Amino acid sequence: MAEVAARAGVTKQTVSNVVAGKKVRPETLTKVNTAIAELGYKPNLVARSLRTGTTSTVGLFVPSVANPFYSEVVEEVENVLVGHGYNLLLATTRDDPDYTRAHLENLAARSVDALLVAGDKGVVQQVPMLTAADFPVALFAWEGDPPTTLPVVSIDYEHAGFLAGRHLRELGHRNVAVIADLPSHAPRVGGLRRAFAADGLAIDDRKVFTRTSDDAAGGYNAACAALDADPDLTALFATHDVLAVGAIEAVLRSGRRVPEDVSVVGFDDIAQVGRINPALTTVTFPKREMAQQAVELLLRAVDSGRPPTNVISLLRPTLTIRDSSAPPRATA
Repeated sequence: MAEVAARAGVTKQTVSNVVAGKKVRPETLTKVNTAIAELGYKPNLVARSLRTGTTSTVGLFVPSVANPFYSEVVEEVENVLVGHGYNLLLATTRDDPDYTRAHLENLAARSVDALLVAGDKGVVQQVPMLTAADFPVALFAWEGDPPTTLPVVSIDYEHAGFLAGRHLRELGHRNVAVIADLPSHAPRVGGLRRAFAADGLAIDDRKVFTRTSDDAAGGYNAACAALDADPDLTALFATHDVLAVGAIEAVLRSGRRVPEDVSVVGFDDIAQVGRINPALTTVTFPKREMAQQAVELLLRAVDSGRPPTNVISLLRPTLTIRDSSAPPRATA
């Protein structure tokens, strides 16, 4: 630090202020950062933590990084944190309340500055523990009934399902089956049903198939069951994209074409579905905006030393139309 101060022509205290993120004059900040880069200076993070009472680390809980949606969430959150000079500590809950509790206890020992929790499966039971945490906590991509004790940044999942249903109705589809992760994705299915109900049509419970697993095989098996139960189906809606990828495979292996014989619509808009053949029509999440809002909400609480405001921010999804959906084929 003394060498950086000498190179920049400032005091050691000024260098310390820059490293700690405190406000200094812009020209001073430039000189100190230039000296840091030239000398390869790396602050002692442990010492800084003891001195400032902060760790510059935010924890993030996700159900799994095997799910591409959550992998993309991790990247978006990390990008925002790095832009604010923070590090990311990642843990997976595996949709298991006991895992969640264990991670919470570990985070308390590691003294993170804040925690962001993505997804609600396996977490709902731990809301009281999250509320009582010694650091700010926010919930992200929360689909169930939001708690009143913590801030939530998410999307309107019911409206997202409605967008998918309205698209299928505008194309003229009437005979549709659903591949769903239930009960977790009930709002998505409810939105789809609302779109059909607006035209006086109902989606019977017998047309809703619960996936056996969250991977493409789960979507494949559920789609096979749907097509076997009703060979005249003209469309499939999957409540997340990985299931939709399996559904497309099931349709193609049955000798049908997508979308000429059966349209397929997904949910999440993960990166890979724009590159498959046919490219998937899907509901798109504003992941970057969600990450930005959630992280900045937490960091404002860290900076102020006060709990975050218990807001519920629901962002609007959009529909991305690609090649996997089309009007139903006319029948004789």
